[in-house]
Amino acid sequence: MTIITRDVISAADRLIGKAVVTPLLESPVLNERVRGRVLIKPEIFQLVGAFKFRGAYNRLSRLTEAERAHGVVAFSSGNHAQGVALAASMLGMPSLIVMPSDAPQVKVDATRAYGAEVRFYDRARENREAIAQALAEERGAIVVPAFDDPFIIAGQGTVGLEIAQQARLLGAQLDVAMGPVGGGGLMAGTSIALKARHPDIEIFGVEPAAFDDTRRSFEAGKRMAAPAAGRSLCDSLESPMPGELTFPILRENLTGVLTVTDAEVAEAMRYAFNTLKLVVEPGGSVALAALLAGKLQLAGRTAVIILSGGNVDPDLYARVIKGEV
Repeated sequence: MTIITRDVISAADRLIGKAVVTPLLESPVLNERVRGRVLIKPEIFQLVGAFKFRGAYNRLSRLTEAERAHGVVAFSSGNHAQGVALAASMLGMPSLIVMPSDAPQVKVDATRAYGAEVRFYDRARENREAIAQALAEERGAIVVPAFDDPFIIAGQGTVGLEIAQQARLLGAQLDVAMGPVGGGGLMAGTSIALKARHPDIEIFGVEPAAFDDTRRSFEAGKRMAAPAAGRSLCDSLESPMPGELTFPILRENLTGVLTVTDAEVAEAMRYAFNTLKLVVEPGGSVALAALLAGKLQLAGRTAVIILSGGNVDPDLYARVIKGEV
């Protein structure tokens, strides 16, 4: 299925009155630092504290009554889990989420609070997709992928649709857009919407240096996995490779892929807290990290960056803010 702007607009219609239309924020201090104009899209203010609700609600709202009766199964380290759990609750259907046993407790607790059943797995020894598929078959439920689904991609694309509309109201001509890439759903959908309104915009995905599968895929011209490299501070961006649906969109629409280290991400989280007064999770901070680390020069240009989520473990966050990470 080819995903086009019309699909994103359809998703936006579904989300009216359901999702939060997050604002575009601006910081004179940040502008001065990069010698350009930076518009910040804070999806930390979205329901469940991350953009994932958009795609989850768009996907689940398309299910038939018969499908809703059997519910849904998803696999996620946290934000997609919460998005599916809340969307399922709002639509009156059961949900089961397969989560890694080392997922941040704050995300596990929130997922359960939204009404989902949680089934843990060992990310080192078990296959989450296989577990989810087996549970879905057992229950007659629908598996809801985290990114590789047309309705998920279109739902995440509403971020880009809002950015384009809000930038126009601000009189801003966007030169650059930056956002995180894990499986690629957010930037695939967002790039479709932004390219329709700003054909010449440069769009960059940003990912952890230790999980640079999208960068490697760009260089190879095909989907590639990053070598096993332990863990990243950005737990939400540890997807093994770009999706089958998302990668062709990313390859067509993105200018390039930037990478950031854990140290650069931690510095961005501190900057968001101390200067922007925003709480952003590690994976949600990567675009800001790339900006602050000078991975892209913005002098005289206007950029939009997406802060994709704010669900961070309190203990980890405290250590980051105190400079212990």
